[in-house]
Amino acid sequence: MIHFGFIDALREKREKGKNAVIGEIKAFSLTRGDLLRGRDPLGILKAYENAGCAGISYITARSFNGSLEILKKICRETELPVLRKDFVEEKMEIERTAEAEADALLLIARILRYRTSEFVDLCFEHGIEPLVEVFSDDDLVYAEKARAVLVNNRDIFNPSDVNLQRTFRLAPKLKGFKISGSGISKPEDLKVLEVVNAVLVGTSFMLAENTEEFVRSFVEARL
Repeated sequence: MIHFGFIDALREKREKGKNAVIGEIKAFSLTRGDLLRGRDPLGILKAYENAGCAGISYITARSFNGSLEILKKICRETELPVLRKDFVEEKMEIERTAEAEADALLLIARILRYRTSEFVDLCFEHGIEPLVEVFSDDDLVYAEKARAVLVNNRDIFNPSDVNLQRTFRLAPKLKGFKISGSGISKPEDLKVLEVVNAVLVGTSFMLAENTEEFVRSFVEARL
């Protein structure tokens, strides 16, 4: 299977005049409940591919009804770069991510704190792009070694707290490739691309009646 690389694929989409959108396959939401609604995750993957997503994200956390086995299937079925999202705290998860053949792994600075830098290095050693998640100014120091940073607009410890202004406030302080995630529910929210390079969208895509058509409206939106 050929992969262009996580960051490279997102940059290439922007260079082609499209919005760099990472489509997230999300089985469950803490605020919206069951998101799959009996659907096959690989069917969602196909809709994302057809709509022009630049990358795929999948949450393996059990609290989101995720699994490594589904991640492996997604990685086998797509040529798009795949991001594994989870609440990673142990180094063995980096090896498991590599074994699944995912291209990138989310590292949450609020969880790893001073260990973030070590986990970033280990990801690079395993051929995985570390995507460091930040939520506040306190997290910025832990993202200094990362080539790619995700600003999470949602407070993971208080899921109902979502604010796109977090991206506008934090992104200008970050280096490297910047991504905004959470709370992006309509094409108008892509205004965050004024300060970041890409967006990650999950729940609103999973709730759409016509997934492919809705996702395409994000990819092709004119800002």
